[in-house]
Amino acid sequence: MFLDKFKETPKDKTLYIMVVGGLIIVLLIQILVFMPIEASVSTYGILAFEFAWTQEKVEQIFSVWGMRGISLETSAIYWDFLYIVGYVSIAFGLIILVLRRAEDKLQKLGIFITITPFLTGIFDIIENINLLIMTDSPHSVSTINAFTASVSATIKFISLFTAIIYFVIALILVIIKKFRD
Repeated sequence: MFLDKFKETPKDKTLYIMVVGGLIIVLLIQILVFMPIEASVSTYGILAFEFAWTQEKVEQIFSVWGMRGISLETSAIYWDFLYIVGYVSIAFGLIILVLRRAEDKLQKLGIFITITPFLTGIFDIIENINLLIMTDSPHSVSTINAFTASVSATIKFISLFTAIIYFVIALILVIIKKFRD
């Protein structure tokens, strides 16, 4: 059965290493790259850019950022590719760890939820590619790139929140069951 594969591989130790390694990547990039860039770019942050939706809004953001801001945000987007590896590792590892301790319907649901970190990463990559296309040609932004980046960001965050909600609920239920037994 498919569930038996999740009970055997990867080993818990490997999952703990994935989670801790992912956490180190995420924290280092957040502290050393994203926070300093966001502190130096005024008014619009990266989330505003991700959810600009239209060419006009992107052009407005670029006019506020200026070439220096665009350059800084471009470097943050490149760093985001490594950040994706970090948060996907964390999410996948934690979901598998809690899935193994869950039972019945919660465990079966967890099998489907294991794909959400990868969906999140895939849509983050699509988003990043479109953001980079726009930062590469800030004077000729395409509406299709702005729209695609925003749709991808929306799907990314929905997938991520789905994974987080499953993990938190499953963890609470597993802890409650452990204390009841």
